[in-house]
Amino acid sequence: MRRASFADMNCSIAQTLEIVGEWWTLLIVRDAMFGVTRFDEFSSRLGIARNVLAQRLDTLVEHGVLKKVPYQDNPVRHDYRLTDKGRDLWTVLAALRQWGDKWTATDGAPVVSTHSCGHTMTVEPTCSGCGELIAVGELRVHPGPGATSTNPVAALR
Repeated sequence: MRRASFADMNCSIAQTLEIVGEWWTLLIVRDAMFGVTRFDEFSSRLGIARNVLAQRLDTLVEHGVLKKVPYQDNPVRHDYRLTDKGRDLWTVLAALRQWGDKWTATDGAPVVSTHSCGHTMTVEPTCSGCGELIAVGELRVHPGPGATSTNPVAALR
């Protein structure tokens, strides 16, 4: 069953979900961040149907999250490598992992991310101006340069 499209919604979150919101997609990106590049390796690690994997990889390539790099000529085979756009999803994945560790991992975190300094890494929203941690109640949203009358912020007025 195909989900509804958010293509016409003027919202960056909705537009992001158009690219990475399908089942399996973020797990494919996660594995790519772990160094997985080959179709068969994604397939065996995830247990995903090959046709679904092919569709998800095509979407990620189409949107510039992954790029195809040939590694064999006959038959032609490709590695799927993260682009800068794809690597920028690491904060999203780290935040999702951290949320899952807190709210779903009843036996403790299955994976712990450690920075090169040796400390466990956590995602903490901070103000880019003053550096202070941001709590949800302190956040204010305002129409940005791409706002239209259909923007979710405009609907809050």
